[in-house]
Amino acid sequence: MTLIAGFYCILTSTNLIRVLIGLEVLTKGVMLLIIVAGSIVGRMALAQALAITMIIIEVAVIVVAVGIVLCVHKYSGSVDTRLLRNIKG
Repeated sequence: MTLIAGFYCILTSTNLIRVLIGLEVLTKGVMLLIIVAGSIVGRMALAQALAITMIIIEVAVIVVAVGIVLCVHKYSGSVDTRLLRNIKG
C-alpha cells in the first residue's frame, strides 16, 4: 500500500517538496517489502543488511534532491514544477 501511495504522490504532485515526500514513502515501502521477503525466505540477516544499505543510499539521494529543490526555489522563487518549464540553461 505504501508503494502505491508513494507512486501516486510522485506522479500527481506539482510541488517538489511533495515529490520528495512521495519518494520517501516509496522507499519505505520498498524497504518493508525487502524485510518481509527476507523473513519469508528465512534470510533475515541479508534483508536487514540490504535495508541498512538502502537507508544510507536514501539519505544521500534525499540530501542531494533537497539541495536541488533549494536552488530551484532560490532561482525561480517557487517549487512548482509547472514553472520550471520556463527555465533556460
